[in-house]
Amino acid sequence: MPKHPNKSKQRNPTKRTTAATPTPLELVLPATSANLGPAFDAAALAFGLHLKIHAHRATSNVFSIVATGRDAEICGQIQDHLIISTYCEVLQAEGKEVTPLALRIRNEIPIGKGCGSSAAARLAGIALAVHCGGLEWNDSRIVGEAARREHHPDNASACWMGGLTVARMSAEAEAQIACVEPKGRWPLLVVVPKESLSTEEARRVLPAQYSRADAVANLQNSMLLLASFVKGRPDLLATALEDRIHQPYRAPLCPLLPCLEKLAGSRGILGVALSGAGPSVLVFVDPRVPPKQAAVSVSAHVQRHGLTAELLPTSITLKGGRHSPSWLRRH
Repeated sequence: MPKHPNKSKQRNPTKRTTAATPTPLELVLPATSANLGPAFDAAALAFGLHLKIHAHRATSNVFSIVATGRDAEICGQIQDHLIISTYCEVLQAEGKEVTPLALRIRNEIPIGKGCGSSAAARLAGIALAVHCGGLEWNDSRIVGEAARREHHPDNASACWMGGLTVARMSAEAEAQIACVEPKGRWPLLVVVPKESLSTEEARRVLPAQYSRADAVANLQNSMLLLASFVKGRPDLLATALEDRIHQPYRAPLCPLLPCLEKLAGSRGILGVALSGAGPSVLVFVDPRVPPKQAAVSVSAHVQRHGLTAELLPTSITLKGGRHSPSWLRRH
């Protein structure tokens, strides 16, 4: 995708060519929600909205894109395209020539709204480079390269691996990843405002230091959050999602968060957290409550507070980018 509003500009060297003819590749990369309340920069989950890409060698020897779905106009712009620039940069860094590609993109992920759109785009570019350049990269290297560019590994690990992931950087371009398959059903509502929010702006409001009490509270809640997924204890979420590190400082920039936090523990809403750096909000829905009923309740609550938002019903998905059918066939 083109340069995201929350990411720094990427170089886009697209003129080098190669005689190699890589086979077509199809990728399906899920949206992600990072931070998950207290698990700031450490954990993320993948959910069922996707960036779908079909790529093959361009017959005209120049890059081309046909984009459909959400934000198709943005996804179809060649200039500063995050997938293409990442693809070119990885190949050049590895001493490989660049094969121009024809891309068909079908996007479902909100761009610039805290749903991991840039992580998905970077991983797509990296996966294409690995495939076309014949690079023997494992999952840790692929996620690590995306994390190095994203500056944190949580979104990248969940997008590539699927499910719930806990991740940290172990070297300049490798990540240590633990994958968790949440026990039970975990229906979600992603509440998306019209406005976007840059990661840089969301980072600027965070303090440079925290008290011991705040740090300890977040450690305790992070452990409780992990236990709630592992043990299938969604009843713990209302408490486990409480955060003192980033959400209180970002709330003025993300008015949906304080609005929806009031619903946690009632009306079929188990817990609420900022999705990534915001401004979207992730709502965990009680699986015993019909999704439409929960959506109606959330929508009415948002409107009563004078706010507007799009509600996207979804759920945690265990399939990440590495589970794409053609990737599995060829790697």
